[in-house]
Amino acid sequence: MHLFDLSHLRVTFFDILDILLVAFIIYQLYSLIRGTIAANIFIGLALIYVLFFVVKALQMRLLTAILQNFVNVGIIAVIVVFQQEIRRFLLLVGKNASLQRNKAWWAYFFGKREDEKNNYARIKPIIDACKSMKQSRTGALIVFAKFYDEQFYQNSCEVLDSKISKRLLESIFQKSSPLHDGAVVISENKIKAASCILPLTDKTDLPLQFGLRHRAGIGVTETNEATAIIVSEETGEISYAKQGRVKMNISFAELEKLLNKDF
Repeated sequence: MHLFDLSHLRVTFFDILDILLVAFIIYQLYSLIRGTIAANIFIGLALIYVLFFVVKALQMRLLTAILQNFVNVGIIAVIVVFQQEIRRFLLLVGKNASLQRNKAWWAYFFGKREDEKNNYARIKPIIDACKSMKQSRTGALIVFAKFYDEQFYQNSCEVLDSKISKRLLESIFQKSSPLHDGAVVISENKIKAASCILPLTDKTDLPLQFGLRHRAGIGVTETNEATAIIVSEETGEISYAKQGRVKMNISFAELEKLLNKDF
């Protein structure tokens, strides 16, 4: 005698595809909130839902009624709380769906793939500027935006749309420059804007020596598809932020590898 009759179950190709797509979406959502304050918020919401079903099963009427009101507006609460993460997810979907964003694949198939030598020529002025600013202990925040959101950046920035050069980056972050207070945004192989005021991270477990420049560099990578280089004004130490996480005191060889990968 069989306890479970599985003869009626049929797994088709579309069932497997359905599972793979759901797993991919869950992974993308996890990648967006991993290491950010949104992860803690998600855990808090999940615990509230679990608590609701527990108190409901135990017939605790008062607490059930209170939590029921929260559950009834759950989808609205999720949209409000995770507004930035939903925005980032939609930007990620749009970026991947755009042929322009995948032009590297087209270049690969049509034999126009760019080599590492050309890529190094693009990042060399940035690395040279970081070396100079590290030596002179000039504070700097350089953001590399994979998707340049004009509404997000231009509202608080001075638009430049200039060619990337060592001297220009150095002159922007000089203390006597009117543009030094803020971030430089680089996208599409151009310095798009300078003196940008960026959102600060809400993380509370950062090192004590991190000031507003570090918090802004981490914060912009939490809310946008971007990476950031931070040069400390106090120590000259170079940090690299990505997806809300930061690598401290990196070498120029490591900086070159990171820029080759992300820029």
